[in-house]
Amino acid sequence: MPPLVAVIIPTHNRASLLMRAIVSVIGQTFRDFELVVVDDGSTDGTCELPVFKGGEPHIRCLRFPENRGVSAARNAGVRAACAPWLAFLDSDDEWFPSKLEKQVNWTKQNPEFRVCQTKELWIRRGVRVNPPKSHEKRGGDLFAASLERCMITPSSVMLSRKLFERSGGFDESLPACEDYDLWLRITCSYPVGLLEEPLLRRFGGHPDQLSAIVPALDRYRVQSIQKLLESGLLSNHQQILAAAILVKRAEILAEGSRKRGNTENYERYFEIIRRYGGIEYSAGPAANL
Repeated sequence: MPPLVAVIIPTHNRASLLMRAIVSVIGQTFRDFELVVVDDGSTDGTCELPVFKGGEPHIRCLRFPENRGVSAARNAGVRAACAPWLAFLDSDDEWFPSKLEKQVNWTKQNPEFRVCQTKELWIRRGVRVNPPKSHEKRGGDLFAASLERCMITPSSVMLSRKLFERSGGFDESLPACEDYDLWLRITCSYPVGLLEEPLLRRFGGHPDQLSAIVPALDRYRVQSIQKLLESGLLSNHQQILAAAILVKRAEILAEGSRKRGNTENYERYFEIIRRYGGIEYSAGPAANL
């Protein structure tokens, strides 16, 4: 019998942080899991850590020879695992000991849900902080809220393998906002369950976080929404919601491109505004650059 839950941890040059995440998995009160750590081209000896040398068949390190990105790492971890349920954990986060047990029990009691998340605690540079109200975790129909911002934390989620595969997994062409992209594809068709207690500690403020090293993240959100609008997955109401957010984000990017004198990007975003907004963009035609 395969284990019930596969835990996937993608990591790149974070051996010093990784053990905290691994220890929080090994210490789970729920024991029917397999752990796949995907070393995404690290040069710090991640797969040489002693935890992978103990002969435990349910703990593995899968290594990429070169850095391929977090989406490729997570997808590879899913393919290497065999469990019917998936739980992702970022290498700089940690779970509370009862996290998996409570999520597994919750899904058994609520079989209509194929994806659920938990509440979380935020730690920034060693200090606990309160997240903004707009980032508070919710359940139910999250599609409209997910258009505005990423409403599901990968480290808190548990979802069925079938749902993950049916939704296409993480888009490996996106260097960032890959979770935003996946959750849009899921929440347009499925409700999200919520456990009303924090079972995850999220640690932030690291210099290697994608939000700190990848500029203009909205360009990837625009790409995701446009792809979704062309997918045929959305209802008429959802198309209206998605188009409105797409135009709003494209307007911001177009204005930034205009100010920097980037004609090519300006025209690309202006075309998105014209196509999906049906109105003239207030900054004027690209010829004015």
